[in-house]
Amino acid sequence: MSPAPHTGRAVHVLLVDDHPVVRRGLRAMVDDLPDVEAVGEAADGAEALRLLADGVCPDVVLMDLQMGTGMHGVEATRRITALPSPPAVLILTTYSTDADILAAVEAGATGYLLKDAPPEDVAAAVHAAARGETVLAPPVAARLLGRVRAGGRPALSPRETEILGLLAEGLANRQISRRLFISEATVKTHLVHIYGKLGVDSRTAAVTAGLAAGLIRPA
Repeated sequence: MSPAPHTGRAVHVLLVDDHPVVRRGLRAMVDDLPDVEAVGEAADGAEALRLLADGVCPDVVLMDLQMGTGMHGVEATRRITALPSPPAVLILTTYSTDADILAAVEAGATGYLLKDAPPEDVAAAVHAAARGETVLAPPVAARLLGRVRAGGRPALSPRETEILGLLAEGLANRQISRRLFISEATVKTHLVHIYGKLGVDSRTAAVTAGLAAGLIRPA
């Protein structure tokens, strides 16, 4: 994953982790990333939601999964992504079990990175998440691919595959309809079919499953 080019506008990031030492390390790393700026820190999901309610406006939330006795990352991700005009949520954790990955993706996480990722990979992932793209660490993608292979590769029509690729680019239904010269209702119908074939119930989960199955390539 190559570093993101300079855009002239920093991507604003909210850091969520229950360990103060880890947060300080993340803050130091983020401060060194090109075109990325930390705008707040939270010790758990509940504090992150309070900061958002108080007017902190990140483009991306870097979210840990397990956070002591506070609100954990999956529930926080679910609540954040349900907000009007929510920021992207990028999981940054040490956990990479199938259950953790799938729960985070189903909750609406835009991407999933492991804490041993090189800083340049984190920088590229943050910029990609801010653009609405789905980002998966190679070990995470490999685990998802293994699950998909075990269950057989889903068969999407050429049009469904095309729409899935546009989802991976972060396009909304209206943008997809304009790009393909079809109605929004038709786009929604295709999405229902895509979700059913992939066994998912969200846009992010569909893109994640499509990437893992090799149906589409990263945007």
